[in-house]
Amino acid sequence: MPEPFDLSRLEEALQKHMGEEGALIPILQEAQEIYGYLSEEVLNHIGKRLHVPRSRIFGVVTFYAQFYTTPRGRHVIKSCQGTACHVRGAKGVLESLTRELQVEPGGTTKDLNFSLETVSCVGTCFLAPVIMVDKDYYGKLSPKRAVDALKKYRKSEREEA
Repeated sequence: MPEPFDLSRLEEALQKHMGEEGALIPILQEAQEIYGYLSEEVLNHIGKRLHVPRSRIFGVVTFYAQFYTTPRGRHVIKSCQGTACHVRGAKGVLESLTRELQVEPGGTTKDLNFSLETVSCVGTCFLAPVIMVDKDYYGKLSPKRAVDALKKYRKSEREEA
């Protein structure tokens, strides 16, 4: 059975927004900021405190792409699959990342260090093909250079351990 969440920080967010019109989305955003994702326990607690049916909360969470209901990696990799990137080899870059991380797009590595996502465009077509790791851009990639870009994030993980 998973360890229960400490809901005290969530309570602070709930208190801050209690009684506000349209408070659900800001509360969900703050909850995700606190926990990294929106667990069933967190969603149930929000619903009880706001007197909002779980079905409505789940509808909001699944409608907006910004919300996640499963744990995410410490580092999020976004592999651009837009037209410019596609033409310049984005498929090979994505395949190399999938092999290296042993995770499919939309998934998270077992050690929770990386989540791999595909996006339609990151707005840097002149650097195609491009990936973003967190807020860092890596462009004009080959499959090997994409994998090499991850070394920095693996190193920072080991240094903090």
